[in-house]
Amino acid sequence: MLIGVPKEVKNHEYRVGLVPSSVREHIYHGHQVIVETNAGLGIGVTDEDYVKVGAGIVDSAEEIFARAEMVVKVKEPQPEEYRQLREGQILFTYLHLAPDLPQTQGLVDSGCIAIAYETVTSDRGGLPLLAPMSEVAGRMSVQVGAHCLEKEQGGSGMLLGGVPGVAAAKVVIIGGGVSGTNAARMAMGMEAHVTVIDRSLHRLYELDMQFGPMLNTIYSTVDAIERHVEGADLVIGAVLVPGAAAPKLVTRDMIKAMRPGSVLVDIAIDQGGCFETSRGTTHAEPTYVEEGVVHYCVTNMPGAVARTSTFALNNATLPFSLDLANKGYKRAMAEDRHLKNGLNVFEGKVTYKEVAKAHDMPFVAPEEALGL
Repeated sequence: MLIGVPKEVKNHEYRVGLVPSSVREHIYHGHQVIVETNAGLGIGVTDEDYVKVGAGIVDSAEEIFARAEMVVKVKEPQPEEYRQLREGQILFTYLHLAPDLPQTQGLVDSGCIAIAYETVTSDRGGLPLLAPMSEVAGRMSVQVGAHCLEKEQGGSGMLLGGVPGVAAAKVVIIGGGVSGTNAARMAMGMEAHVTVIDRSLHRLYELDMQFGPMLNTIYSTVDAIERHVEGADLVIGAVLVPGAAAPKLVTRDMIKAMRPGSVLVDIAIDQGGCFETSRGTTHAEPTYVEEGVVHYCVTNMPGAVARTSTFALNNATLPFSLDLANKGYKRAMAEDRHLKNGLNVFEGKVTYKEVAKAHDMPFVAPEEALGL
């Protein structure tokens, strides 16, 4: 199979779909890989590094999309990219389609086979291709939240961990999954007062056993969210409904009641965000102030630590991209139901139920679309 790796074009996105070691693995299994020139420069990987492992370097993304049988990316295709996709071409990347009708329609119109990292599942019930970036985003959320609390960033002027004799900041994390757990770990490490709110008693029990009395765990209700958000200095939204738009759990009225200069970090923004006042931002302009509260809603947070993120992501995606290349998409998905769960769009049909529901589009089961 001829596999193509274009340079990412989203604002301040420096990650790359395949690192040289992953390229080498595909070539070892008999495949060809072409990489757009300078695709890896943002993580310190040169064209020469790719050439050394056997990749071909091409001058443009247009050539990648025109020639490749499978395109491996990181972020969802931008309009200039999905317009170049063609019928029968495999696209393997993050998609986050539920809040993005233009992209969904663009993929449907292209006739491509779009497989989303974020909906591939595992035997343990997790999302193995989302987990590495959730870990990064969770850890980053505390880092950027602490920065946004500084006065020159519009914050209230608080040090997250306080100092002897002065109270530490109150951090509230909504969602106790992978990103929420990593956020809690970092916030506790910085000596903040940390509360995690989740609707799963089992998950709250696990967090209590993992972190002990340093962490406050609260069952999720409207009342609990309102009470803890209004008293927080930093709120991190770490809610995930796989493949679906994130629920708006924090209302504008709750945000109005927060102290001016408090901070919201919305990790769920790729799926539409879990704060009523959230709207996507970029690394170029990461924050805005609404209702007196600083909002950080960057839609590709892990792109800020692109080198760490790229290698972590490649560790997770490599087995699946190899399966697609070695077996072809039909056999690979027939033999691996977890990979099949990643199929969001197939040759003009929406094959992920939550995406179809979000956009009021017809849903076709992946088994039916694939003829399995």
